Amino acid sequence: MKITASIVTYNNSETIKKCVESLLAETDKRGYTFRLYIYDNASTDVTPEILGTFEDRVRVIYGKENKGFGYGHNYIIRRVRSDVHFVINPDIYIEQDIIGEMASYLEENKDTGLITPKILNTDGTMQAIPKYGPSIKFSFIGNLPGFKWIRRKYSRSDENLDTPTEIEFCTGCFFGARTDYLKKVKGFSPEYFIYCEDSDLSRKVLADGKKIIYYPYVDAYHNWGRDNTRHLRGFIRFIRSLIIYFNKWGWKF
Repeated sequence: MKITASIVTYNNSETIKKCVESLLAETDKRGYTFRLYIYDNASTDVTPEILGTFEDRVRVIYGKENKGFGYGHNYIIRRVRSDVHFVINPDIYIEQDIIGEMASYLEENKDTGLITPKILNTDGTMQAIPKYGPSIKFSFIGNLPGFKWIRRKYSRSDENLDTPTEIEFCTGCFFGARTDYLKKVKGFSPEYFIYCEDSDLSRKVLADGKKIIYYPYVDAYHNWGRDNTRHLRGFIRFIRSLIIYFNKWGWKF
C-alpha cells in the first residue's frame, strides 16, 4: 500500500518540527510506502528554515503568498499518486503507527469516505472535537458561559464512543481518505480561506452516500494553542466562513 500525507503550514515554527519527526519515525520501515508533502503558505517566521532540514525526506513546496488551508492541501492532493492520503495539521504529533492502521480500515471498508482518530490534548485528556455539523446552537450558543452542555453534545463527550462510530463531522486537523476518493470530491471547496472547509468536505462526503468514521482505537496529540477566533481578524474570517457554509448547506438552528 502506498500512503501519502499533506501538511499546510503558516508560521508554525513552534510545532512543525515535532510533528514531522513523529510522522517520519512512526511510519519508518512499516509494511507500506509513506511520503510526506508540506505546503508552506509563505511563512514569515523560521518555519521555512526548519522545513529545509527535512528536504531529504519530505517534499516541501514553498508558496509565494498565503492562499489558505484548503488551497495548500488541494495543491498536493491533485498531484499525489497513492492509495490513501492523510490531511494533518502542523500542530499534531503521534506516538504510534496510527496511519497504517487507519489506512487498512479504509482499504477494508469501501463505504467509508473519511476516517479520523481520537484527538487528545498534549496532557492526554480528550479534546472536545465536534462530531456533528455546524449549527447556530453548536457554533455560537455552545461557546457562551453556562452553555457548556451544548458543547459537550456537539462533541458527543458524554457518549461511549469506544468502537468505530459514524459521525457527521470530520475534523481537518487529522483525517484520512482513499486518494482517488479525495480527488473525486475535489478535496476542499475553494470558497473557504480558513475555517469550515472541513465541515464543507464532511457534508460533501455524506451527500455522496459515504460514511465518516471516528476511529477511537488509535490517537493523535493536538497541540492546539492558537485560537485565532479570539482576535478580530480571525473572528471575522470565522463568521465569514460560517455564513458561506450555512448559505451553501442551509441555516440550521
